[in-house]
Amino acid sequence: MPSNQQLLKNLSSLLRKAGESILVPAFHKHASKKSIKSDGSVVTETDLQCQQFIQSALSTLDPDIDFLGEEMTKEEQLTALNSGGRFWCVDPLDGTTNFTIPLPHFGSSVALIEDGAPTLACIHDPMLSESFTAAKGGGAQLNGSPIQITVEPLLSNSVGFIDFKRLDEARAITLSTKKLFRSQRNIGTCALEWAWLAAGRAHFIIHGGEKVWDYAAGLLLAEEAGAIVTDFENHPPFHTAQLNSSIIAATDKNIHQQLLAQLRE
Repeated sequence: MPSNQQLLKNLSSLLRKAGESILVPAFHKHASKKSIKSDGSVVTETDLQCQQFIQSALSTLDPDIDFLGEEMTKEEQLTALNSGGRFWCVDPLDGTTNFTIPLPHFGSSVALIEDGAPTLACIHDPMLSESFTAAKGGGAQLNGSPIQITVEPLLSNSVGFIDFKRLDEARAITLSTKKLFRSQRNIGTCALEWAWLAAGRAHFIIHGGEKVWDYAAGLLLAEEAGAIVTDFENHPPFHTAQLNSSIIAATDKNIHQQLLAQLRE
């Protein structure tokens, strides 16, 4: 059985290969066929091809680790999630709508889940050739160099990622009208927002409902870089086995508590 450090090194290499051989060429060809899933999200043939590639490669790293991928049925996902064992949690192409526009902000995200929480994580941005990695208790890295959050103690000076689309109306109005922070962004890919928070490129994330494959790798990256992460009820997103969770991630405890208070009013 390979060590977690060896798994992480191999994980970074295979996501880089998936980006170079599948995602970037398909993006430049603008030819990936797309369809709409039952939840309204977009899926392309590139999503499916990339997931198949990643799943096959992961099985060679350690065949005893199970697999949960975005492009599986809900029943298959729940089986993996509730198995109680080790499994890979994979989003082969996060930011599919960006990919199809085409807007060059998308990536692949993989986490190893053990005992109900992520212990290894890798998010790869193939357009910028940036690989963000983390091991539980071992810090976070960008292309092998340590990264950490940028602490901003004043909410009024902060810049964050907010997905207004997935917030209920009352919370969306509160965040858009109260002028609580300096500015907000939404780049259309949860994976890169998590990675960029960990790398000090923003101060908080608010999302009304991310799927487990959206936040599994990013949560570990952010926490290992120094961020605080909970759901809207102030619970850790992995406090129970679930396919989706609300998210508040912040680089400062005071900002986290202020945002949490606003969202719980």
